[in-house]
Amino acid sequence: MASLKQAKRLVVKIGSALLVDRNTGALRSDWLHSLAEDVTWLKSLGTDVILVSSGSIALGRGVLGLPAVELPLEQSQAAAAVGQIRLARAYEEALAPHGIKTAQILVTLEDSADRRRYLNSRATMETLLGLGVVPIVNENDTIATDEIRYGDNDRLAAQVAVTVGADQLILLSDVDGFYTGNPVEDPTATRYDEIREITPEIEAMAGDAGSGLSKGGMKTKLLAAKMATVAGCDMAITEGSPLNPLKTLEDGANSTWFGATEDPQAARKRWIAAMKPRGELHVDAGAAQALGNGKSLLPAGVAKVTGKFGRGDPVAIVGPDQRILGQGLTRYTVQEARAIKGRKSADIEPTLGYPGRAALIHRDDMAL
Repeated sequence: MASLKQAKRLVVKIGSALLVDRNTGALRSDWLHSLAEDVTWLKSLGTDVILVSSGSIALGRGVLGLPAVELPLEQSQAAAAVGQIRLARAYEEALAPHGIKTAQILVTLEDSADRRRYLNSRATMETLLGLGVVPIVNENDTIATDEIRYGDNDRLAAQVAVTVGADQLILLSDVDGFYTGNPVEDPTATRYDEIREITPEIEAMAGDAGSGLSKGGMKTKLLAAKMATVAGCDMAITEGSPLNPLKTLEDGANSTWFGATEDPQAARKRWIAAMKPRGELHVDAGAAQALGNGKSLLPAGVAKVTGKFGRGDPVAIVGPDQRILGQGLTRYTVQEARAIKGRKSADIEPTLGYPGRAALIHRDDMAL
């Protein structure tokens, strides 16, 4: 089983029931401050931490005095709008005393389905993590409708883990792992310590295992595990209600770990390599050598641009001998790429008339 101390980049999913008292609608401050202690401990080990947190609707419901029943869409969105402010402030106030800065990122399913938005989200989170910030991610319930929403933060957390290349994902849940059946109804149900492969038999066991406090139950957790492990991310399900839930997990609390099938970066490179390129970037000898040394592709090294592609589309990288060196996800449209090819990064803004990214293809978005 994995150790949190081994994680280079960790995503933690926090459900509403852990953060907000369901009877009073008040924030569980003691629990949140204990989580902040855990985040501080992980950061001291050099680990990047991203929190995917529910709670905005639950907090807003209490403030607005809305009933504890399923709300109409308009009331749900209104509650989220009120609650998001309080949720972001609660995390800021919990982590600030430890010298940790926070940022709020609101997303919808469309943001991961659309490659351009996906790359924007990835770039923003990478920049925040590089600055030592802890991003607080939540579904944007103020605008999300059924057609554009995840509907549960288990799969959202898995998508975030895939987006940022995390090597561990922790689902803090209302159950302490994955069971052979519903432990509430079946006293003979047993918990798995570790699952190396999600077989049809494992899927059949999911049912609606657990207490039903979360929106999706165990099925959505299994879907999250599939998404995460294929992308090279280990995932754990553990009960989140104790104080210091992450240290409690590290100290041996009941849990189920789903093992990753490969390294996160290798999985991402394989995903990029499998895409059908929409165009070509022909590079000079200097750029080809720099790419071989693990560098990003800068506009200055591009001699010719062909094809029809938009920002975020896959393009082939062709060397001076016309040999395909690999491919990557471009940060510019074909028109922009043609305008800035052969130019230095400092010339991008004067050429395009607006600021741009230094690299045409970042090394993390490239498979050679």
